[in-house]
Amino acid sequence: MRRHELTDEQWQVIEPLLPVSGARGRPRVDDRRVINGMLFKAKTGVAWRDVPERYGPWKTVYNRFWRWSRNGTLTALVVRVRVIAEAVDELDREVSVDSSIVRAHQHAAGARKAITTPSSPGGGRVLPRHGEPDDHAIGRSRGGPSTKIHLACDGHGRPLSVVLTGGNVNDTTQFEQVLAGVEFRRPGPGRPATRPVRVLADKGYSSRANRAYLRRRGIRATIPERRDQQAHRARRGSAGGRPPAFDKVAYKRRNVVERCFNQFKQYRAIATRYDKTATSYQAMIDLATLRMWL
Repeated sequence: MRRHELTDEQWQVIEPLLPVSGARGRPRVDDRRVINGMLFKAKTGVAWRDVPERYGPWKTVYNRFWRWSRNGTLTALVVRVRVIAEAVDELDREVSVDSSIVRAHQHAAGARKAITTPSSPGGGRVLPRHGEPDDHAIGRSRGGPSTKIHLACDGHGRPLSVVLTGGNVNDTTQFEQVLAGVEFRRPGPGRPATRPVRVLADKGYSSRANRAYLRRRGIRATIPERRDQQAHRARRGSAGGRPPAFDKVAYKRRNVVERCFNQFKQYRAIATRYDKTATSYQAMIDLATLRMWL
Protein backbone atom coordinates (compact mmCIF):
# COMPACT_ATOMS: atom_id res chain seq x y z
CA MET A 1 0.00 0.00 0.00
CA ARG A 2 1.29 3.47 -0.96
CA ARG A 3 0.37 6.89 0.31
CA HIS A 4 -3.21 8.06 -0.38
CA GLU A 5 -4.36 4.47 -1.09
CA LEU A 6 -7.02 2.37 0.64
CA THR A 7 -5.86 0.05 3.39
CA ASP A 8 -6.88 -3.61 3.39
CA GLU A 9 -9.43 -2.93 6.14
CA GLN A 10 -10.98 -0.03 4.21
CA TRP A 11 -11.16 -2.08 1.02
CA GLN A 12 -12.96 -4.90 2.85
CA VAL A 13 -15.69 -2.41 3.76
CA ILE A 14 -16.01 -0.88 0.29
CA GLU A 15 -15.72 -3.96 -1.94
CA PRO A 16 -19.14 -5.53 -1.14
CA LEU A 17 -20.85 -2.15 -1.67
CA LEU A 18 -19.62 -1.58 -5.22
CA PRO A 19 -22.08 -2.08 -8.08
CA VAL A 20 -21.63 -5.17 -10.24
CA SER A 21 -21.47 -5.12 -14.01
CA GLY A 22 -20.21 -7.19 -16.90
CA ALA A 23 -21.25 -10.56 -18.23
CA ARG A 24 -23.57 -12.51 -15.91
CA GLY A 25 -23.26 -9.92 -13.17
CA ARG A 26 -19.57 -10.48 -12.57
CA PRO A 27 -17.81 -7.59 -10.79
CA ARG A 28 -15.45 -5.36 -12.70
CA VAL A 29 -11.75 -6.03 -12.44
CA ASP A 30 -9.23 -3.69 -10.80
CA ASP A 31 -11.80 -1.65 -8.88
CA ARG A 32 -9.36 -1.11 -6.03
CA ARG A 33 -6.63 0.09 -8.38
CA VAL A 34 -9.01 2.53 -10.10
CA ILE A 35 -10.37 3.93 -6.81
CA ASN A 36 -6.80 4.39 -5.58
CA GLY A 37 -6.12 6.34 -8.78
CA MET A 38 -9.11 8.60 -8.03
CA LEU A 39 -7.86 9.16 -4.49
CA PHE A 40 -4.38 10.01 -5.80
CA LYS A 41 -5.89 12.61 -8.10
CA ALA A 42 -8.04 14.07 -5.28
CA LYS A 43 -5.17 14.15 -2.79
CA THR A 44 -2.49 15.61 -5.05
CA GLY A 45 -4.55 17.69 -7.48
CA VAL A 46 -2.60 16.54 -10.54
CA ALA A 47 -4.15 16.53 -14.01
CA TRP A 48 -5.87 13.30 -14.99
CA ARG A 49 -3.21 12.67 -17.64
CA ASP A 50 -0.55 12.77 -14.90
CA VAL A 51 -2.06 9.99 -12.78
CA PRO A 52 0.78 7.41 -12.34
CA GLU A 53 0.76 4.35 -14.60
CA ARG A 54 0.54 2.01 -11.61
CA TYR A 55 -3.18 2.86 -11.47
CA GLY A 56 -3.71 1.78 -15.04
CA PRO A 57 -4.58 3.94 -18.06
CA TRP A 58 -5.51 7.43 -16.92
CA LYS A 59 -8.47 7.40 -19.29
CA THR A 60 -9.91 4.37 -17.48
CA VAL A 61 -9.60 6.11 -14.11
CA TYR A 62 -11.17 9.29 -15.47
CA ASN A 63 -14.01 7.54 -17.32
CA ARG A 64 -15.04 5.57 -14.25
CA PHE A 65 -14.87 8.71 -12.10
CA TRP A 66 -16.97 10.57 -14.67
CA ARG A 67 -19.52 7.74 -14.86
CA TRP A 68 -19.76 7.22 -11.09
CA SER A 69 -20.12 10.95 -10.46
CA ARG A 70 -23.07 11.17 -12.84
CA ASN A 71 -24.96 7.99 -11.95
CA GLY A 72 -24.69 8.60 -8.19
CA THR A 73 -22.42 5.66 -7.38
CA LEU A 74 -20.00 7.70 -5.26
CA THR A 75 -22.84 9.35 -3.35
CA ALA A 76 -24.46 5.96 -2.75
CA LEU A 77 -21.16 4.58 -1.44
CA VAL A 78 -20.97 7.39 1.11
CA VAL A 79 -24.54 6.70 2.26
CA ARG A 80 -23.88 2.95 2.67
CA VAL A 81 -20.64 3.46 4.57
CA ARG A 82 -22.48 5.89 6.82
CA VAL A 83 -25.07 3.21 7.61
CA ILE A 84 -22.28 0.82 8.57
CA ALA A 85 -20.74 3.47 10.81
CA GLU A 86 -24.13 4.03 12.47
CA ALA A 87 -24.40 0.31 13.19
CA VAL A 88 -20.92 0.18 14.74
CA ASP A 89 -20.94 3.47 16.63
CA GLU A 90 -24.08 5.59 16.83
CA LEU A 91 -23.73 9.01 15.26
CA ASP A 92 -23.54 12.12 17.36
CA ARG A 93 -26.68 13.98 16.29
CA GLU A 94 -25.40 17.38 17.34
CA VAL A 95 -24.86 19.09 13.98
CA SER A 96 -22.53 21.99 13.21
CA VAL A 97 -23.03 24.16 10.13
CA ASP A 98 -20.57 26.48 8.39
CA SER A 99 -19.20 27.38 4.96
CA SER A 100 -15.81 27.88 3.33
CA ILE A 101 -14.73 29.56 0.10
CA VAL A 102 -12.51 27.72 -2.38
CA ARG A 103 -10.65 29.50 -5.16
CA ALA A 104 -11.54 28.28 -8.65
CA HIS A 105 -8.47 27.67 -10.81
CA GLN A 106 -8.46 28.98 -14.38
CA HIS A 107 -8.84 25.36 -15.56
CA ALA A 108 -12.29 25.33 -13.92
CA ALA A 109 -13.56 27.90 -16.42
CA GLY A 110 -15.02 27.18 -19.82
CA ALA A 111 -17.77 24.64 -19.14
CA ARG A 112 -20.86 24.99 -21.28
CA LYS A 113 -23.72 26.62 -19.48
CA ALA A 114 -26.39 24.59 -21.21
CA ILE A 115 -27.25 21.86 -23.66
CA THR A 116 -28.56 23.14 -26.98
CA THR A 117 -31.86 21.58 -27.99
CA PRO A 118 -32.35 20.17 -31.53
CA SER A 119 -35.26 22.56 -32.03
CA SER A 120 -33.03 25.57 -31.47
CA PRO A 121 -29.92 25.06 -33.64
CA GLY A 122 -29.08 28.71 -33.31
CA GLY A 123 -28.26 28.18 -29.66
CA GLY A 124 -31.36 29.56 -27.93
CA ARG A 125 -32.38 28.87 -24.35
CA VAL A 126 -30.45 25.93 -22.87
CA LEU A 127 -31.76 22.85 -21.21
CA PRO A 128 -30.21 22.42 -17.76
CA ARG A 129 -28.00 19.39 -17.21
CA HIS A 130 -29.00 16.66 -14.76
CA GLY A 131 -28.58 18.34 -11.39
CA GLU A 132 -25.91 20.69 -12.71
CA PRO A 133 -26.46 24.36 -11.72
CA ASP A 134 -26.49 26.90 -14.50
CA ASP A 135 -23.41 28.69 -13.15
CA HIS A 136 -21.62 25.40 -12.27
CA ALA A 137 -21.40 26.71 -8.66
CA ILE A 138 -18.76 29.27 -9.61
CA GLY A 139 -19.33 32.88 -8.60
CA ARG A 140 -17.22 36.00 -8.68
CA SER A 141 -16.28 37.38 -5.28
CA ARG A 142 -13.62 39.85 -4.14
CA GLY A 143 -10.82 37.32 -4.64
CA GLY A 144 -11.96 36.27 -8.11
CA PRO A 145 -13.87 33.19 -9.31
CA SER A 146 -14.68 30.95 -6.37
CA THR A 147 -16.95 28.22 -5.05
CA LYS A 148 -18.47 28.09 -1.59
CA ILE A 149 -18.86 24.78 0.27
CA HIS A 150 -21.80 24.80 2.70
CA LEU A 151 -21.29 21.97 5.17
CA ALA A 152 -23.10 20.22 8.00
CA CYS A 153 -21.17 17.68 10.08
CA ASP A 154 -21.94 15.52 13.10
CA GLY A 155 -20.46 15.91 16.58
CA HIS A 156 -17.40 13.88 15.56
CA GLY A 157 -16.59 16.20 12.63
CA ARG A 158 -17.75 13.82 9.88
CA PRO A 159 -19.62 15.28 6.87
CA LEU A 160 -23.39 14.79 6.70
CA SER A 161 -24.52 17.25 4.03
CA VAL A 162 -22.72 19.40 1.44
CA VAL A 163 -24.20 22.10 -0.80
CA LEU A 164 -22.15 23.92 -3.46
CA THR A 165 -22.82 27.47 -4.59
CA GLY A 166 -20.92 30.36 -6.07
CA GLY A 167 -18.53 32.09 -3.71
CA ASN A 168 -20.67 35.25 -3.65
CA VAL A 169 -23.73 33.49 -2.13
CA ASN A 170 -24.59 34.44 1.44
CA ASP A 171 -24.22 31.68 4.04
CA THR A 172 -27.61 32.06 5.67
CA THR A 173 -29.53 31.61 2.41
CA GLN A 174 -28.38 27.97 2.21
CA PHE A 175 -29.05 27.08 5.86
CA GLU A 176 -32.31 25.21 5.28
CA GLN A 177 -31.00 23.43 2.18
CA VAL A 178 -27.93 22.16 4.03
CA LEU A 179 -30.01 20.84 6.94
CA ALA A 180 -32.46 19.26 4.50
CA GLY A 181 -29.65 16.94 3.37
CA VAL A 182 -28.88 15.69 6.90
CA GLU A 183 -29.93 12.06 7.42
CA PHE A 184 -29.24 9.54 10.15
CA ARG A 185 -29.75 6.10 8.60
CA ARG A 186 -29.88 2.84 10.51
CA PRO A 187 -29.47 -0.67 9.09
CA GLY A 188 -32.71 -2.30 8.03
CA PRO A 189 -36.01 -0.96 6.70
CA GLY A 190 -37.59 2.33 7.61
CA ARG A 191 -37.07 5.96 6.84
CA PRO A 192 -33.94 7.73 8.08
CA ALA A 193 -34.12 10.24 10.92
CA THR A 194 -33.63 13.81 9.71
CA ARG A 195 -33.85 15.88 12.90
CA PRO A 196 -30.66 16.75 14.80
CA VAL A 197 -30.87 17.26 18.55
CA ARG A 198 -29.02 20.58 18.29
CA VAL A 199 -27.60 22.84 15.58
CA LEU A 200 -24.46 24.90 16.20
CA ALA A 201 -23.63 27.80 13.87
CA ASP A 202 -21.81 31.15 13.98
CA LYS A 203 -23.27 34.67 13.78
CA GLY A 204 -23.57 34.48 10.01
CA TYR A 205 -26.61 32.24 10.48
CA SER A 206 -28.32 34.40 13.10
CA SER A 207 -31.60 35.36 11.49
CA ARG A 208 -35.23 35.22 12.55
CA ALA A 209 -36.05 32.96 9.61
CA ASN A 210 -33.40 30.39 10.57
CA ARG A 211 -34.42 30.39 14.22
CA ALA A 212 -38.09 30.02 13.26
CA TYR A 213 -37.21 27.10 10.96
CA LEU A 214 -35.39 25.27 13.76
CA ARG A 215 -38.21 26.04 16.20
CA ARG A 216 -40.80 24.53 13.85
CA ARG A 217 -38.77 21.33 13.62
CA GLY A 218 -38.17 21.13 17.36
CA ILE A 219 -34.39 21.53 17.05
CA ARG A 220 -32.41 23.39 19.70
CA ALA A 221 -30.37 26.26 18.27
CA THR A 222 -27.01 27.46 19.58
CA ILE A 223 -26.35 30.51 17.41
CA PRO A 224 -24.92 33.76 18.85
CA GLU A 225 -26.88 36.92 18.14
CA ARG A 226 -25.21 39.67 16.12
CA ARG A 227 -24.62 43.05 17.76
CA ASP A 228 -26.86 44.90 15.35
CA GLN A 229 -29.68 42.47 16.15
CA GLN A 230 -29.12 42.99 19.87
CA ALA A 231 -29.21 46.77 19.42
CA HIS A 232 -32.37 46.60 17.29
CA ARG A 233 -34.13 44.46 19.91
CA ALA A 234 -33.05 46.87 22.68
CA ARG A 235 -34.41 49.88 20.76
CA ARG A 236 -37.82 48.24 20.49
CA GLY A 237 -38.02 47.74 24.22
CA SER A 238 -40.58 45.20 25.39
CA ALA A 239 -41.79 44.79 21.79
CA GLY A 240 -38.36 43.45 20.85
CA GLY A 241 -38.97 40.26 22.81
CA ARG A 242 -36.58 38.19 24.85
CA PRO A 243 -33.05 37.44 23.66
CA PRO A 244 -32.68 33.96 22.13
CA ALA A 245 -31.24 31.26 24.37
CA PHE A 246 -27.53 30.69 23.93
CA ASP A 247 -25.44 27.93 25.51
CA LYS A 248 -21.80 29.07 25.69
CA VAL A 249 -20.55 25.65 26.74
CA ALA A 250 -22.25 23.90 23.81
CA TYR A 251 -21.01 26.56 21.38
CA LYS A 252 -17.40 25.59 22.12
CA ARG A 253 -18.08 22.31 20.31
CA ARG A 254 -18.74 24.13 17.03
CA ASN A 255 -15.05 23.86 16.13
CA VAL A 256 -15.66 20.33 14.83
CA VAL A 257 -16.91 21.83 11.57
CA GLU A 258 -13.69 23.83 11.24
CA ARG A 259 -11.69 20.64 11.73
CA CYS A 260 -13.85 18.94 9.11
CA PHE A 261 -13.00 21.67 6.59
CA ASN A 262 -9.35 21.24 7.53
CA GLN A 263 -9.56 17.56 6.60
CA PHE A 264 -11.27 18.38 3.31
CA LYS A 265 -8.56 20.85 2.36
CA GLN A 266 -5.84 18.24 2.84
CA TYR A 267 -7.10 17.14 -0.60
CA ARG A 268 -5.57 19.58 -3.07
CA ALA A 269 -8.26 18.95 -5.68
CA ILE A 270 -10.76 20.26 -3.09
CA ALA A 271 -8.66 23.08 -1.58
CA THR A 272 -8.42 24.50 -5.12
CA ARG A 273 -11.18 23.75 -7.59
CA TYR A 274 -9.94 22.43 -10.94
CA ASP A 275 -13.20 20.76 -12.07
CA LYS A 276 -15.29 22.57 -14.64
CA THR A 277 -18.63 21.20 -13.43
CA ALA A 278 -20.16 21.20 -9.98
CA THR A 279 -21.02 17.51 -10.44
CA SER A 280 -17.36 16.55 -10.78
CA TYR A 281 -16.30 18.78 -7.89
CA GLN A 282 -19.03 17.26 -5.72
CA ALA A 283 -17.68 13.81 -6.64
CA MET A 284 -14.23 14.88 -5.40
CA ILE A 285 -15.84 15.86 -2.11
CA ASP A 286 -17.65 12.50 -2.03
CA LEU A 287 -14.30 10.70 -2.39
CA ALA A 288 -12.87 12.63 0.55
CA THR A 289 -16.07 12.07 2.55
CA LEU A 290 -15.89 8.33 1.89
CA ARG A 291 -12.32 8.21 3.19
CA MET A 292 -13.25 10.21 6.28
CA TRP A 293 -16.08 7.83 7.17
CA LEU A 294 -14.05 4.64 6.74
